[in-house]
Amino acid sequence: MSKESDETNAMLYLLAGVGIGAIIGAAAGILLAPKAGSEVRGDLGDKFLELKSKTEGWINDQRAKRAVDNAVEEVGA
Repeated sequence: MSKESDETNAMLYLLAGVGIGAIIGAAAGILLAPKAGSEVRGDLGDKFLELKSKTEGWINDQRAKRAVDNAVEEVGA
């Protein structure tokens, strides 16, 4: 593997770890807050939709970057 690939993988693992930690922390905070069950479910649904939107945006950004990188490689080749 190349050094660049190793660095990319390390960054992805770091981001995945941070993301999972944030999800667990947010879920724990919501579940342990003194609220009624219906409010907690509403909060969880809202957070899920927010996370889904952010994740989709990040995925689209990564696909666009990858497409640009591939196009640059093709033009440069």
